[in-house]
Amino acid sequence: MKSILYIVVIFPIFLFSQEKLNGLVKEINEEGGKEPLPGVNVYWLNTAVGTITDINGEFTIDYTAAYTKLVISYVGFKTDTLTITKPNKLVHTLQASNALDEVTVTSEKQTTVKSYLQAANVVTVSSDELLKAACCNLSESFETNPSIDVNFADAVSGTRQIKMLGLTTPYILITTENIPSIRGASQAFGLSFIPGTWVESIQITKGAGSVVNGFESIAGQINAELVKPSTDDKLFVNFYGASNTRLELNTHLNTKVNDKWYTGLYLHGNSHNKKHDVNDDGFLDMPLYHQINIMNRWQYINGEKGFVSFINLKYLNDEKQAGELNFNPDTDKLTTTFWGSEIDTQRYEIATKLGYVNPNLPWQSLGVQTAYSGHKQESYFGLNSYNIKHNSLYANVIYNTIINNSKHKLKTGVNYTYDDYDELVNTINYERTEESIGAFFEYNYDDLDKINLTAGIRVDNHNILGTFFTPRLHVRYTPWDKSALRASLGRGKRSANIFAENQQLFATSRQINITGNSSGAYNLNPEIAWNYGVSFLQGFNLFGKKADITLDYYKTNFKNQVVVDYENPGQISFYNLERDSYANSFQAEINYKAFKGFDMRLAYKYYDVKTTYFSGKLEKPLVPKNRLFANMSYETDIKNDAQWKFDATFNWLGKQRFSSTIVNPIAYQLPNKTPAIATLNIQVTKVFSKKFEVYLGGENITNVRQSNPILGTDEPFGANFDTTFVYGPIFGSLYYTGIRFKI
Repeated sequence: MKSILYIVVIFPIFLFSQEKLNGLVKEINEEGGKEPLPGVNVYWLNTAVGTITDINGEFTIDYTAAYTKLVISYVGFKTDTLTITKPNKLVHTLQASNALDEVTVTSEKQTTVKSYLQAANVVTVSSDELLKAACCNLSESFETNPSIDVNFADAVSGTRQIKMLGLTTPYILITTENIPSIRGASQAFGLSFIPGTWVESIQITKGAGSVVNGFESIAGQINAELVKPSTDDKLFVNFYGASNTRLELNTHLNTKVNDKWYTGLYLHGNSHNKKHDVNDDGFLDMPLYHQINIMNRWQYINGEKGFVSFINLKYLNDEKQAGELNFNPDTDKLTTTFWGSEIDTQRYEIATKLGYVNPNLPWQSLGVQTAYSGHKQESYFGLNSYNIKHNSLYANVIYNTIINNSKHKLKTGVNYTYDDYDELVNTINYERTEESIGAFFEYNYDDLDKINLTAGIRVDNHNILGTFFTPRLHVRYTPWDKSALRASLGRGKRSANIFAENQQLFATSRQINITGNSSGAYNLNPEIAWNYGVSFLQGFNLFGKKADITLDYYKTNFKNQVVVDYENPGQISFYNLERDSYANSFQAEINYKAFKGFDMRLAYKYYDVKTTYFSGKLEKPLVPKNRLFANMSYETDIKNDAQWKFDATFNWLGKQRFSSTIVNPIAYQLPNKTPAIATLNIQVTKVFSKKFEVYLGGENITNVRQSNPILGTDEPFGANFDTTFVYGPIFGSLYYTGIRFKI
């Protein structure tokens, strides 16, 4: 693929108007001072023009002379209505409601925000939260968040796999600026293709996502918002080096071209060249790799005429080598001399965003989203070859308006998706083209007090999946101050890309067995699941300090599923579900600001994930039933722009089931369960000024290691070779340091 067109036209409601009103909302802290208050509702009375304060308590809202009454509201605080005659800078302090008069309310800058107001269960993770860990790419951005589980997919590729509600990434809609991005051919490695420094914030939505974004979401949605040339630093440099000789460099260069145009050049490179074999099994503990990732981003703003536009140019080249220590790809590729693997990926994207808001009727907007990407992967694993080409086109037209007043909003539109796959699995070629066109309607009711409801439905016509409906519903009810009771349900449908999503199967000696007779992809039926969930969020004061507790329960029931069966050690089988398959997830989380600068986050998760295999109804392999999570962070007061930051994250994973090895020779058999494991990560950051900081950290500093992650290392081309029994760290402790510089 020589060139790629990737056009993205997006249009946020209420983004533009003739003029802007900027403001800052604060609350009174325990010392009588004032602190910024994030997540506050700010809107013009009797209009649909509104916004929410950001993590710094700041907001920007459209202004015209017709707008005179500005409403500022937040759960647990008195609602204020201000008279505005000019768009001057506004600073306003909210007062605690009468129900909270007897306690002192405090606030500090929040790096993770849970909404009390939205209908969906959304957690927003800021760039400050991402800096609490090394966070070199998106797959490493969830170490300090208990909602997402991170683990390695196998023992050779170094690929990190994330899970939500007990389900892996194929069941999570992953978007970049609300456009589906990590899917199809990029499913296995795509999270490592988005550098962490490019991410401005991440929104994590539990339960089925919005119908606006498509029909594939089942367990939830993860959306990454990228930094903007108009607001990012003019120059940003991040250099990272680790004890395993991993090196990484990120550079951002942003400039203002004129009053309407801004541009940014974002460069990312990482490299790991040293061979490590800490467990002495003859195989690399982590792959050798090189990645070059470049993005050129243009931003256009014309507020007077209501236009906004982005143009993105992206190029990626990613190369990995894994296998035995003595493997030389120049001489040993696809031979039995030494077992080795190479995975080479190239990806091209061009992106454009363009949107329009009616300056005279700012609640009416029209946006068009389109995306085109080209993905090419050439790879082999021992004697197994796997190559895939995937060209994808996505287009979405969205119209936003209100019905009578701002309490009733609606979105409607149409979208088109095109995916062309060409896969070579050893000597067998799999080709298919998927096309779908759909229409959606989403209604939102918000009484700006107790109830917020979002109900959506879409109908799609797909050349393989047929014609089908996708309903989604999210409801939030506030029974009392600082609370949010939510419920959701939704249906998702998707084609399983069995090879792209399960590439670890090639790093085994298993024979591939596909049993299906439908007209779907690989002759298998499409996957269909319903997700149901309830969540309760309660904010309160403990010893005069802010705290909140969240209780979540979600259930995913599969009506159809492509079962991935590892229960026979000699083969991997793909077949259609005949009986039950479900994932039940419960999470309890407490956040507490024990004292100034100190945040504590504790969580417990319970999973009940089972599937009916040919051999019976069993727990999903390598999914712990119990997990404990703790994160503690402390920041000193800022003095002369200098500051210390400390962060520690503890993870405990209970026992996990191994897929069966009972028919293997005794030397290659594993127990039914893994041992429980615990890891601890720590990072210290010294901020010298607003421009310069240094960080030092350690991952898995307790040096926990899985002793034998690869089965059959003595005969890598024998019948018992398998790299997929990974439940914990392989390398052991890792230490790193880095610097950040910005202007």
